[in-house]
Amino acid sequence: MRTLCSSTLIGEFFVIGFAALVAMKDDDLSMSTVWTVSGIAMFLCLALCGVVTRPGGIALGWALQVALIASGFVVPTMFFLGAVFAALWWASVHYGRKIDEAKARFAEQEQAQTQAETPAPDAA
Repeated sequence: MRTLCSSTLIGEFFVIGFAALVAMKDDDLSMSTVWTVSGIAMFLCLALCGVVTRPGGIALGWALQVALIASGFVVPTMFFLGAVFAALWWASVHYGRKIDEAKARFAEQEQAQTQAETPAPDAA
């Protein structure tokens, strides 16, 4: 799950940076405000890559997805891109868990097979 979720977050990192470039063209927003908000969001993307498998990591990721969609009020294209990344986030979490479960089953089967092939010590 970590790989899929981290890949989504890295993609979001770049999209947020490009959205900041678009938001800078808005005369109502100062450059410092745009880059402060975008910088915090970009930092959160990177930080979440490291804590996505810890308790609360997925919930923080969902909060980031909501914030990304809400950024559409500043850059309208972000409504669409935020929804796309929310769908990617859902897929990363959903299929990542399935992959983790399959890996665990495979490891258990391999361990059971290894133990079955190991000869028992003689008790003579």
